[in-house]
Amino acid sequence: MIRSKHEYEYYLEADKIALGKKRKKPRLFLDEVWVFQRLLRKIEYYKNCKKSIFYRPYYYYLYLMFHLLRTFLGFYIEPNVFGPGLSISHPGTIIVNGNARIGENCRIHVCTVIGIKAGSEDENLTPKIGNNIYIGPGAKIFGDIKIADGIAIGANSVVNKSFTEPNIGIAGVPARKINDKGSESLLPNKELEALKENYPELFKKSKE
Repeated sequence: MIRSKHEYEYYLEADKIALGKKRKKPRLFLDEVWVFQRLLRKIEYYKNCKKSIFYRPYYYYLYLMFHLLRTFLGFYIEPNVFGPGLSISHPGTIIVNGNARIGENCRIHVCTVIGIKAGSEDENLTPKIGNNIYIGPGAKIFGDIKIADGIAIGANSVVNKSFTEPNIGIAGVPARKINDKGSESLLPNKELEALKENYPELFKKSKE
């Protein structure tokens, strides 16, 4: 969750690396997903860090723009769900419950649904997903479950139970472990770790 201007800047850079972008800022056309992710982070920053009534009209304006863009792209994603290093593959239907929590460095593809168990009325019983996760096209992840770090989730998988062993591949209906490869070769792990060196004050505690 973004808690400062410096964290906001780090999230923007991490997302840029995860998306594989080399330009400084998005182009007017062809970078719509990147524009969406930048707007998502800006909303998170204003929602979490600019709570004064003075900023409220601008926040509402940002959220309106965000809502229109996500409707156009087919995303239903709320603020404060994804950690830094988010990479949305391209426009198309993606639905993520606002109470789900996904860690840093997540690659997510179209037709993915992350939500509560069917028939449940408790919006808090949503997945808690770790860092360095690859989510293939069409994956369905639901319920009060936990997904460990470094897991690759295969296309069209249905994940309705926890997987606590890190760095594995899972797939199937319902999902099961299929290999020990994990997500390392599918994500820009090294680049994102190198980025952290540029923000020592954000990661000082984790190194001590």
